[in-house]
Amino acid sequence: MNPKKLKQLKKRVKKTHQAVKEPIYIQELTHYRDLFEKFPPIKYLINNALESDRLLKNGLLPQPLPQLLLPDNIQDTIFQQVNNEFPQGDPRGDKLWNKYNEALPKLDKALRNFRDYLEDTYGMWSYVNAPFAKALSDYLAGAPTLEIMAGNGYISKGLRNNNSSQEIYTTDSQEWVNENETGKHPVTTIEKLDALSAIDKYGQKVKYVIMSWAPDKGEADWEVLQLMRQKYPNVQFLVIGEKDGATNSKKFWQEAQLSQDEALQKVNANLHSFDLIDEQIYLVK
Repeated sequence: MNPKKLKQLKKRVKKTHQAVKEPIYIQELTHYRDLFEKFPPIKYLINNALESDRLLKNGLLPQPLPQLLLPDNIQDTIFQQVNNEFPQGDPRGDKLWNKYNEALPKLDKALRNFRDYLEDTYGMWSYVNAPFAKALSDYLAGAPTLEIMAGNGYISKGLRNNNSSQEIYTTDSQEWVNENETGKHPVTTIEKLDALSAIDKYGQKVKYVIMSWAPDKGEADWEVLQLMRQKYPNVQFLVIGEKDGATNSKKFWQEAQLSQDEALQKVNANLHSFDLIDEQIYLVK
């Protein structure tokens, strides 16, 4: 092989290796899983996070997550394990205890940052898990649906997975592409339309409009609600977010009339929160 071709081949091999290299965050979690091998409660949390990442990496919706918080008594548990393994005063035990004790706050921080990792890596804001997508699909019962501000389209993907014949219009303005991962990793076909334009285009064709994790900057969500009230009062408006919290504008939460009937509560039961953010699904008028 001539030198030029050999150089090109090496470049391709190098790029392939870079593409499959695990993110530093996942390497960190894997390291802590190995370090705390003897502690099932810690391994359980880390393995759940790693499995969610694996599924998303393969284009699949993840499963629900437990609360990614270390048990309150984890230091006591570790201390007891070290004492059982080494007699008191043994420098090996002291060294191991110091190693665990130094790693714990870093692991705690890593677990608390899992949502940030999903946002930064996959542009996934609402944690759309597979059971939630199934419950939402059952709730919609095949009715034509418009998703606005769809981001990378996880909700629409979940609905299509559960009902391939359902008419779903998936739209996003894609104005956040230059700021974060939203719109860079679409998991389904997404039409480039801002929320108001999408509603005007499809409002007469659908029974439901879904808006998930509207930004808390600006009042685009409030403009959407006003448009729905004025021109499409018979269309059901479903909103996923954290009331008075991480999502949507203050004006929206002040003005929105929220409800969760029994059927919607069943859907909401599958929207498990794994951190301190309490996202829920609401019917909004």
